[in-house]
Formats: sequence, C-alpha cells, structure tokens
Amino acid sequence: MNKIKRKRRTFTDDFKNQMVSLYQHGKSRSEIVAEYDLTPSALDRWITQSSQSGSFKTKDNRSPQEQELIALRKELKQLRMENDILKQAALIIGRKSLS
Repeated sequence: MNKIKRKRRTFTDDFKNQMVSLYQHGKSRSEIVAEYDLTPSALDRWITQSSQSGSFKTKDNRSPQEQELIALRKELKQLRMENDILKQAALIIGRKSLS
C-alpha cells in the first residue's frame, strides 16, 4: 500500500479551538477528522492540550520534568562554553609566564 505524504499544514489557534469545541459539543472525532481533513493524532493532541493548559503552544504543555531537562541542558551548554573559555585563558596566561 502506497501512502501519499501529506503536505504539512499549520492551523491557527482559533481553528484548533473551534475543532475542540465541536468535539466537546458532541461531534465525533471521526466526523471532525473527515469533514476538515485532519489527522486523528492532531485532533487528539489539540483536545489534550486544550484540557491540560488551554494553550496549543508546545512550551505551555511540557511536563515539569521536561522543563527541568531543558533548563539543565541549557545550563550544561553554558558551563561547557565557560569551561572552554577558561581553558583558553589558562593556556594564554601559561604562555605569557614562560616568555
């Protein structure tokens, strides 16, 4: 079976809210997906995001663990950069003291 790859589409928050509202007011998932040519996973994600945070932005729907991991990775990157700068400074100072 050959699957045709869909072109990636973007939807406004208003549109997503309308789709969630249709679902919450009794329209079935399959009807919404068929009528608006959506993927079931997209509609499910919008419904989940709407109920959890009321926002469709990824950063607003991260778990506390995901947020902590992102912060720690950012801090690690900063510390590695500072460490590299200090190593370079030590090399420069070492060369100057030898001459």
